[in-house]
Amino acid sequence: MNQQTPQSRRVGLFVTCLVDLFRPSIGFASVKLLEDAGYTVDVPMAQTCCGQPAYNSGDREDTIAIARKTIETFEDYDYIVAPSGSCAGMLKKHYPALFKDGDWAERAKAFSAKVYELTSFLTDVAGVDHVDVVHPGSVTYHDSCSGLRELGIREQPRKLLRSVGGLEIKEMPESDVCCGFGGTFCVKYPDISNRIVEDKTDSIRQSGAKTLLAGDLGCLMNMAGKLQRQGSDVEVRHVAEVLAGMCDTPAIGRRKD
Repeated sequence: MNQQTPQSRRVGLFVTCLVDLFRPSIGFASVKLLEDAGYTVDVPMAQTCCGQPAYNSGDREDTIAIARKTIETFEDYDYIVAPSGSCAGMLKKHYPALFKDGDWAERAKAFSAKVYELTSFLTDVAGVDHVDVVHPGSVTYHDSCSGLRELGIREQPRKLLRSVGGLEIKEMPESDVCCGFGGTFCVKYPDISNRIVEDKTDSIRQSGAKTLLAGDLGCLMNMAGKLQRQGSDVEVRHVAEVLAGMCDTPAIGRRKD
């Protein structure tokens, strides 16, 4: 892995609820990528949800309490990195808006400045331009809404994927269109969500790729579930698993044979 020598090396990994509960392999892959880039990685045990479900539901009181706990837990690290554009967007863009003035406003602003999505951190901060792994086959990449629109995450994962040996990127039509998950959106509006993910799986099939990748587990679980219900053989994985060469675990939603 090629990278610049980092001046500040302590990273606090914000694992995210979904990774912790449903796909810990993404967390392990993230740690490997960060350590290979020369950073010391800690995973604070005190971390919880980023507060996004409460925030999106209008529960500002609980969101603020969660934000304060998260800031206290992570603010001493040089960087805070999350393998999720959605959670990283919440931490970086929405935390400062929760605190209008006073000490917490300054702490939230300083915290926000250190938050990065995983692939953005690797390319934009660590200067990683190559990963020494092989993953034969074709992949297509879904640009999640929060990562793309809040954090500008588009070229970063593709840059790293282009360095993977044997891998071919096949772009799907409208890769930047929502998959229909949207956190609580899919619960509040299931019919609309289902129609959106149907359109997304059509785009995935049109790409002709054997594997679907993305940077947000919520999106991946939503699309993997729909693809399986449609009888598709497309495998679904988080981009970190491929970049770290850690694809020994079954694809998302698949059983061990």
